[in-house]
Amino acid sequence: MRCVHAFGDDALGDLDGVGVAAAIRSGEMSADEALEAALGRIDKVEPHLNAIAVDDRERARDRALYRRFPTGSFAGVPSIIKNNTVFEGLPVGNGSAAMPDLPAKGNEPFTEQFLATGINIVGASTLPAYGLTATTEFVDRPPTRNPWDTDYSAGASSGGSAALVAAGALPIAHGNDGGGSIRIPAAACGLVGLKPSRGRVAPSETGRILPVDIISNGILSRTVRDTAHFIADAERFRRPDGMPIVGLVEGPGTRRLRIGMITDTVTGRPIDDDTSAAMADVADLLTSLGHIVESTPVPLDETFVRQFTDYWSMLAFSMERAGKLLVGKGFDPDALDPFTRGLSRRFARVFWRTPSTIIGLKRATARFRTVYDRYDLLLSPTLAHTTPRIGYLDPAGDFDEIFDRLVHYVAYTPANNTSGTPAMSLPLSRTSDGLPLGIHFAADFGRERLLLELAFELEAARPFARIQES
Repeated sequence: MRCVHAFGDDALGDLDGVGVAAAIRSGEMSADEALEAALGRIDKVEPHLNAIAVDDRERARDRALYRRFPTGSFAGVPSIIKNNTVFEGLPVGNGSAAMPDLPAKGNEPFTEQFLATGINIVGASTLPAYGLTATTEFVDRPPTRNPWDTDYSAGASSGGSAALVAAGALPIAHGNDGGGSIRIPAAACGLVGLKPSRGRVAPSETGRILPVDIISNGILSRTVRDTAHFIADAERFRRPDGMPIVGLVEGPGTRRLRIGMITDTVTGRPIDDDTSAAMADVADLLTSLGHIVESTPVPLDETFVRQFTDYWSMLAFSMERAGKLLVGKGFDPDALDPFTRGLSRRFARVFWRTPSTIIGLKRATARFRTVYDRYDLLLSPTLAHTTPRIGYLDPAGDFDEIFDRLVHYVAYTPANNTSGTPAMSLPLSRTSDGLPLGIHFAADFGRERLLLELAFELEAARPFARIQES
């Protein structure tokens, strides 16, 4: 087991993002001291993790020197933006050699919202090509590795961000989630990963043009309070429409919840033994805390699997066939990776189903949300089996085999993307090999407060495993 982390006795210590910001405000450390500590940590772990897509440390140093930060919860805290999100001055590589190496001329709306928290962006983090798979692996560069054991995947698509936070290089990092892409790497790397409700934060550039916006922006963190502060800051910057304000959640709720536990998968295949044992253990923990946990069937069927995979394939087809129009000058379709091409070919065979697919996904949302007539929250594994080794989901592998593996692996997360409902992965368990194992909680639309209150309670009852103590 090759564990890699950068925790030590420098300025950052064991602090989370809120803790670093508090130390900067009090004068215990300066923003430039926090930054230099983070850069030192990045330099220590990056040769092993391969989590940085673009290094932008010199501009970060300028911002730290002149203290150019809004007064948000993370003022002066070093962080990173995922390299599929537009940040002025950095190329948006999307994990693909097909993308032009041209600096962005401005920020997209979410970037402004993220910057309003006060973070100091040190660069851009890795993701697999167009975020279309669940491991941050490539055909033309080294994979991003899991700091708990570098033989294993860091998850995806926000794999670079997750690896850096888990390794202690950064307190928090940006991620976005179109089928589990915050929650999957959170589960793989032992982090808190919340996918907010659709509309809670500013939509992504891609999501704004989709017929069903499945993408939500957020962060990966080591503590619940960092995620809670991010949501509160995001709301202060941009008040969401059509849902209750979450506000700043600072601890557990007092209400005891009725929780529906799902252990069946929408694919019909069983979960593995480690995941099954973790679910039983967490159900016992919740019951000991006074919550009611009842088994319930998965509220979707294999029709949903077909419709979601058709929609997922459509994204690859759009990039292959319309990339020059969507991206502009410099896009090279000949440089697309084999997995993206395989998804595109798959869509070409079923494109005629697109109208019924979109209608079906919208109808599935209504069916999925009926479960909240009976339960406050849903409990499930984040993933159908434990984190795979590097190569199991190789984007250069046989497409049909890799696609089949992916569909089973991510069986639980996509329903929250199509429905727009919030969901969170918490690092409550470990595998028999000592790797993190994420447990998934989902709520009805707009009910992030309920998720965060329970997360605070579970974090206190079972403190999250720390990589430096593994």
